[in-house]
Amino acid sequence: MIFLSTGKAPGKLYLAGEYAVVETGFPAVLTSVNKYVTVTVSRSTNGGTIQSKNLNKELIHWNRQGTELVFDDSESQLQYILAAIKFTEKYALERGIKLDYYDLLVTSELDSQDGKKYGLGSSAAVTVAVVKTLGDFYHLNLSAMDIYKISAISHLSVQGNGSLGDIAASAFGGIVAYYSPDRNWIFNMIRNHSISEILALDWPELKIESLNLPDDLELTVGWTGSPASTSILVDRIALTKAQKVKKYQHFLQASRKNVEKLIDGFRNNDSALIKQMFSKYRQLLDDLADFSDVHIETELLTKLCDIAENLGGSAKTSGAGGGDCGIVLSDKNLNVAELKKEWQKVGITPLTLKIGEIIAHA
Repeated sequence: MIFLSTGKAPGKLYLAGEYAVVETGFPAVLTSVNKYVTVTVSRSTNGGTIQSKNLNKELIHWNRQGTELVFDDSESQLQYILAAIKFTEKYALERGIKLDYYDLLVTSELDSQDGKKYGLGSSAAVTVAVVKTLGDFYHLNLSAMDIYKISAISHLSVQGNGSLGDIAASAFGGIVAYYSPDRNWIFNMIRNHSISEILALDWPELKIESLNLPDDLELTVGWTGSPASTSILVDRIALTKAQKVKKYQHFLQASRKNVEKLIDGFRNNDSALIKQMFSKYRQLLDDLADFSDVHIETELLTKLCDIAENLGGSAKTSGAGGGDCGIVLSDKNLNVAELKKEWQKVGITPLTLKIGEIIAHA
């Protein structure tokens, strides 16, 4: 056992594949960003604490009843941290490792100074950072795929749905091509098998591949200042899926074709194809919004994208839309200073985000 362990996990942004990726086996491309959640675990005795800037209370005390953590707080933000602890420690017990007490501190760069969320996947990054850090604390020697799988199990146990793409981006870093696994299979495995068994198996439909942005392209991100509720928007699309089956299936197939061409663009260092497919996905999301009556591209996100395109960039919303961030992919001759100036005129905040470092190659 070690006395102190620190680990970090990056936030993420979707480049393409939003909405479709919630369906098993459908692809998306995500990038990690250079803003992180950092977790520090330090050994303690006779009880432990959990502290996070994102929690309303300064310090939460916990103890053990057998192998279970018990505490006197029900903050919803704690659920991801506790799930990550639960499944990482379950795996440690399977490995014959004695559980310990510790103080766990979470710090995050993924929100604004006044606590507003940028839409960078903070719950996923927190989950991954806790799994990674506790894995080091207990000497579990977790690979990036192990971290992804334990984090995915943890996240699903709290949220009950989702593509888990943000988990992949946080676990592997850099840019990833991601094909979502069969979540029903995962739930069944959790009920009937050990964590060790689940980690050892290939998950149906899951694929994670590391990609690189061509040297002649750059990424610029703007924030509209209005947080979006991903779960609400995804639920509304799910209702459309049941009501407008043909249109939804057409969207899925168009999304798959588009994203796979985008992935080929990355593999072949084809900047023109990357920009073309990136822009085209904006059109696919517009079509989805039209037939589902879900407001994906807000007025400010439209301005963000239009300003960038008028200056020669390719732009689209990131993630569920309805607020949060827009992304621009451009050649390096784009006047980024002018872009940011025009954004600020209409109330869009340029973010100082870059692609996150590669943590492990998929």
